[in-house]
Amino acid sequence: MVVAHSSKPPTATPARVLPVVALHGDGIGPEILEVALAVLEAAASAAGVRLDVRRYPAGATVAATAGVPVTNEAVEACGAVGIVLKSPTGIPVRRGADGTEIGMASGYLRARLGLWANIRPVRRPPGTPAPVAGAIDCVIVRENTEGIYASRGRGIRTADVAVDLIVVTRRATDRLARLAAALALARRAARGDRPDERAARVTCVDKANVLGSFAFFREVARAAVTATPNVAFEAMHADAAAAALVQRPQAFDVMLAENLVGDILSDLAGAVAGGIGLCPSANLGHGVAMFEPIHGSAPDLAGTGRANPLGQVLSAAMLLEWAGESSAGALIEEAVDAALADGALHVEPDGTLREGPERAGLILPEFLRQRAGAPRPLRPLLLPLSSATCPLG
Repeated sequence: MVVAHSSKPPTATPARVLPVVALHGDGIGPEILEVALAVLEAAASAAGVRLDVRRYPAGATVAATAGVPVTNEAVEACGAVGIVLKSPTGIPVRRGADGTEIGMASGYLRARLGLWANIRPVRRPPGTPAPVAGAIDCVIVRENTEGIYASRGRGIRTADVAVDLIVVTRRATDRLARLAAALALARRAARGDRPDERAARVTCVDKANVLGSFAFFREVARAAVTATPNVAFEAMHADAAAAALVQRPQAFDVMLAENLVGDILSDLAGAVAGGIGLCPSANLGHGVAMFEPIHGSAPDLAGTGRANPLGQVLSAAMLLEWAGESSAGALIEEAVDAALADGALHVEPDGTLREGPERAGLILPEFLRQRAGAPRPLRPLLLPLSSATCPLG
């Protein structure tokens, strides 16, 4: 039998396309975002993924002309694409009539896009100086749309009195606690721990001894976490948790907190890990997720060649993990770890990067390429849940 062969060359497998909205912010935002995009492009390419990046400005400059920190066009693009990489926004000296900072796009987008869960992993990379001894590898799960921050722009203020109200609902607390429990289980599975070796654990951090709203938060969280098989629940008051983060940071796995408490504790945990410039985050909602470093725009560092882009770069790793490209995300994490361990990059005691963002943007893709195709080590990803596996309720 004669088999006919086509004269056409074999068709190459088309690359998967990953659309991403990139939001350029204020201060150091634009320069560290460029580093993150270069590393993201290299990691995606190694995984056979083509990025489709759509850029928009955001922050105080936009607010000065548009009245809001993100234009409607950009918000609509974020919602339509569903994956956003945002750099820091806001200029601390620019204040509104009520004294609060203008141009802070994160809170605005959390409200507009329904990004109710803030996931902030904190881990000390190798070769990083830190102010206290002890390993830290935990995740802070922060409620993003309620708590005391729900009063932003809605408080009462007279010449003599200012009042802000705290909002805690059963629905928001329950879904956040269930997400925290799922994250604890995913982290334990990634470590390869057996249930009898190390229990998956969620620590609820609050001020239930003082405020009824926090007592309610703890009550709802306890019910949700304890209803999850193989997850232990514990509760600590926020002041005690702050002390414990310094004295025994290794004691925490997943921490669950109201908006303000989670905001404060994640900066403290970041300092314990070697600086908040190392810390990434994810803001999750239904069908949309935004990734950003936890720090601000640091306008005093803009253009000095000292800005630390690693939190922004690791936010790009979380983006890939959320998009289902976990190997590519892990590759970025390994490249950052290797560059720090090998002394190619140095985090200074003040949290800045000795080599600066421009050099980091050349060094990190090279370390990434050296590790492409190598087996990934067994440890939890920054975000060991993807959009397909996360129980967003």
